[in-house]
Amino acid sequence: MNQYTFSGTAKTVTIGAMIVGVVSMLLTWFVGADDLQSRFWSNFLHNSTFFLGISMMAFFFIAVCITAYAGWASVFKRVWEAMSAYMLVGFIFMLVIALTTYFHWNHLYHWADAAAVAEDPILNGKKSFLNPNWYLFGTIIIVGTWVIFGRKMRSLSLAEDEDQGHDFAKHRSMRIWSAAFLPIMGFSSAAMIWQWLMSVDAHWYSTLYAWHAAVSWFVAMICLTILLLIYLKSKGLYKEVTNEHMHDLGKFLFAFSIFWTYMWFSQFMLIWYANIGEETTYFLLRREEYPILFYANLAVNFLIPFFVLMRNDTKRKLGSLAFVSILVFIGHWLDFFLMIKPGVKITRDEHGHMAAHGEEVVHGAAEHGIHELVASSFEVGYTIPGLLELGTMIGFLGLFFFVTLTALSKAPLIAKNDPYLDESLHHHT
Repeated sequence: MNQYTFSGTAKTVTIGAMIVGVVSMLLTWFVGADDLQSRFWSNFLHNSTFFLGISMMAFFFIAVCITAYAGWASVFKRVWEAMSAYMLVGFIFMLVIALTTYFHWNHLYHWADAAAVAEDPILNGKKSFLNPNWYLFGTIIIVGTWVIFGRKMRSLSLAEDEDQGHDFAKHRSMRIWSAAFLPIMGFSSAAMIWQWLMSVDAHWYSTLYAWHAAVSWFVAMICLTILLLIYLKSKGLYKEVTNEHMHDLGKFLFAFSIFWTYMWFSQFMLIWYANIGEETTYFLLRREEYPILFYANLAVNFLIPFFVLMRNDTKRKLGSLAFVSILVFIGHWLDFFLMIKPGVKITRDEHGHMAAHGEEVVHGAAEHGIHELVASSFEVGYTIPGLLELGTMIGFLGLFFFVTLTALSKAPLIAKNDPYLDESLHHHT
C-alpha cells in the first residue's frame, strides 16, 4: 500500500488537540492575571517559532540529502515533504507576531519601545537591526523565501512521479534548488533566530545562540519524524521502511543530541569562564530562578538519549525510539521555553506589571541587562510551564500533525521515480 488515508479517527484526535490549544489560548487571554497579555503572546511566540523551525528543518534535511547524493532516506522523504508544508502556517503565525510588534500591540521585546531605546545606549547601538520595521519585513522576506522554496521542491517531487522518462531532469532541478536553499537557509535562519528569540534578552548576545537554537529545531524534527514513521508503520504502511532506516534515524537523534549538548556546554562554559557581568546575567538568571528547568533541560536532552540510544540494538527497537523521541521532543520544547520566558517576564515587569502589584523592579541600562526583582519571582506560566502552556503546545502539535497528515494523504508515500529509491529500498547499515 503506497497511499495514506487521513482517517476520521486521526482527524478527530488532531482537531481535538487544536480545540484544547484554542481553549488554552483563550483562557490565557481572558483569565490570566497579566496586564499586558505577555503570557499569551510569549506562549504564541514560543510555539510559533518552535514548530515553524521544525518544519523548516524537515525541508532543510531534504535539501541536504538531495545535494549530497544521499539515497538512504528516499523511501520516506514524503514524510519530510509533508512536514515542510507547515511552513506556510508558521509563516502566517509569525506574521501575526511581526505585525503586533510593529504596531506595538504586544510587549515581548524591550527594543520595540522607542522611548526605552532612546534612553538606553546598548539598545540604541543595536537599533539598525533590532527595530519593528526590520522585524516585520525581514520575517516576510525570509520566511516567505523558505515557503517558496518548499512549495517549488514539493511541486518538482510530485512532477517527478509523473515523469516516465529516465533523464532525471526533475531531480536535477531539485538538486539546483536544494543547493541554492542551503546557504540561504544557513544565513537567514541565524538572522531570524537572533531577531525572534535572542532579542528577547536585548542587552545580551551570544555568537553560539543561533547554533544552539537551530540544533534544537533539528533534533525535535528527527523526533517527530521517528514518531510519524512509527505511526504509519502501525497502520500497515511503509513496510519498505526497515529497521535499517530507523537505526539511522536513531543515530541522528543520538548524534545531534550530543551536538546540542556540545553547543549548550560551549556557550555556557565560555561565558562562565570569561565571567563578564553583561554576559553571565543570561545564565545566572536561568540557573537561579529556573533551577529545575535549567538542569532538567540538560538531563532530558542529553542524558536520556545518550544512555538509552548508546546501545546499537535500542536504535532498532520502535518502543525505545518512541520513548526517547517523546521525551526529547518535550525537552526541546522546554529548551525554547527557557530561551523566551525569562526575557519576556523582565520586559513585562519593566512596563509596570510588578509595580502595579506593589513589587519593586530594579533595572538600568548601566547594568547591561542585569535584572533584580525584589520579591518572589516564582510565577506559573513564566517560571514553569502551567496547564495553559501545555494546552497551547498540544494545540500547536495537533495543528502541525493535521497539516502534515493532510499533505501526506495528497500524494503517494513513496516517490516511485526518485533515482535513489532502489538504493534506499536496499539500504543496509
